[in-house]
Amino acid sequence: MRPNRILLSSALVVVALVIQVSVLSRLHLPGAVPDLLLLTVLGLAMVYGHVGGALVGFGAGLLADIAPPADHAAGRYALVLCVIGYLAGLIKPETGQVKSATGPMAVVVAAAIGSTLLYAGVGALVGDTAARHVGLGGLLQTAAVYDLLLAPFVVPGIMWLARRAENDPLADSGSAAKKTDISSGWLSSGTGLSIGGRRGALGSLKAKARTRTTRVGRIKGVKRL
Repeated sequence: MRPNRILLSSALVVVALVIQVSVLSRLHLPGAVPDLLLLTVLGLAMVYGHVGGALVGFGAGLLADIAPPADHAAGRYALVLCVIGYLAGLIKPETGQVKSATGPMAVVVAAAIGSTLLYAGVGALVGDTAARHVGLGGLLQTAAVYDLLLAPFVVPGIMWLARRAENDPLADSGSAAKKTDISSGWLSSGTGLSIGGRRGALGSLKAKARTRTTRVGRIKGVKRL
């Protein structure tokens, strides 16, 4: 990933995790907890694509796995967010901009349900049966509702910041300078001909043409005589 992507993603993930742990998890809402970290990964994945989304999801999930008061095996949530970030990045638009809110809202609902199911499935494999006691159906419904209500305040802002970082003027000027260097290098060394050499070659060709014209004129004059 690019340095600007790494810095922005790291800052947003840390802020989202702090708010998640210190505020959202203490609201004591029925069922699931609004997943601000998941929404952050979704917003970045829909701008960076599937590879960037998978990397951001893995890093965010791993940070959530080791941050207190985590009570599950390390790597469990990293796997979940890595898969979700990869799948969300597959629907990235060509321009990085979303014309309608219907698509992102559908992605949020699908990600909330999918992440809950995947998290419960991985927990079942490692012997964690907490989801059975709480009720998986209630968790799915409340996770979808909470994330859908929170998404309009989070996902558009995350995507706007990500697009703004992608349009960095310093990066544009650097790429323009690189293109200039490449073009100048192509003219000077890539073709094996310099501009002065081309002018000299054209001059010699013109001189040869004039000499041939003079010779033809002389020959025609002799024949007329």
